[in-house]
Amino acid sequence: MVASGAVLPAGLVGAVLGIILLIPVFAFGHCDTMNGPVVADARKALAAADVTGVLKWVKSEAEPEIKAAFRQTVAVRSKDEDAQALADRSFFETLVRLHRAGEGEPYTGLKDTPVEPVIAHTDAALASGSIEEVEKLLQDALAEGVRARFNRAIAAARNKDKDVASGREYVEAYVQYTHYVEQLHSVIEAAGGEHHE
Repeated sequence: MVASGAVLPAGLVGAVLGIILLIPVFAFGHCDTMNGPVVADARKALAAADVTGVLKWVKSEAEPEIKAAFRQTVAVRSKDEDAQALADRSFFETLVRLHRAGEGEPYTGLKDTPVEPVIAHTDAALASGSIEEVEKLLQDALAEGVRARFNRAIAAARNKDKDVASGREYVEAYVQYTHYVEQLHSVIEAAGGEHHE
């Protein structure tokens, strides 16, 4: 358990938040949005007519396909505004599809949704060079998640021997509380080992 006032190491940001929200970390698909970092770099690359800035988003084996798509996009987008919009969108989709494939994730389309608030925080931290806001966000979410499950379990414990239904309510609350803490601890331990690699 993280002590009150303790600061989580920056490397735990994604892993701990994934457990806090009880969904896999990779489910955050911010790289497949029009507002995500992949498309932002693609826009810069197209404006500069230089593909180099987007190659980092794909595996080396995908470079030829990206370079070919980029050349076609640059050639077509000079025709008119409609052609530019269509060509750019096609290039964004190709880049994001190949990026997702490199992550081992399916491509489900390019989304016109905003980046999730937590990812906006992680991106802002990288831009500013300061992790304090993200640490506070995680610490608050961690404390709230553990406290809510603990409070439910402790309240249910008062009546656990009253009758079978009350006992089952306690067991459900107990299991949720202990598994939540156990999962958090496992993620923290695993992430702590990764930083040595």
